[in-house]
Amino acid sequence: MVEHLLGLLKVKVVKGVNLAVRDVSSSDPYVVLRMGKQKLKTKVIKKNTNPEWNEELTLSVEDPNLPIKVNVYDKDLFSRDDSMGHAEFDIRPFVDVVKRDLSNVPNGTVVQKIIPSRQNFLAEESAIYKAEGKVMQDLALRLKDVECGEVELRLTWVTIPGARGLERY
Repeated sequence: MVEHLLGLLKVKVVKGVNLAVRDVSSSDPYVVLRMGKQKLKTKVIKKNTNPEWNEELTLSVEDPNLPIKVNVYDKDLFSRDDSMGHAEFDIRPFVDVVKRDLSNVPNGTVVQKIIPSRQNFLAEESAIYKAEGKVMQDLALRLKDVECGEVELRLTWVTIPGARGLERY
């Protein structure tokens, strides 16, 4: 397993902003992250269209070319959970920064900025930066196929001893 692994990507699902109402006056949202065959989900926050999850989900990265898909759902007891929108993001720019030697770069330094465009789901500019000796990125993703809503995430790269590393990418 380790020979295919490049590292771990910690995805902190921080919060939802102005999510769609799917029940009578609110929603019971949760987030599902997918990357390849991996699928992780947050806890459900009851009756809240501005939920704060602050929940960390960890994906094993074998192929940085795979996008990470984000789906938000409203938990329903007696019927299928309702979609509250979706987004996806590309980790290649993040991985490119991880590959660099940042040992002499002070914490708090923004290494790269990604501008919102029609090719991504960013609601605002996203900074890739060094903090606590690690590479991090904050993302605010605008949800698609829904009337409103954004999800805020924080990415952190974790290097695995004995993993293949990122040299091949």
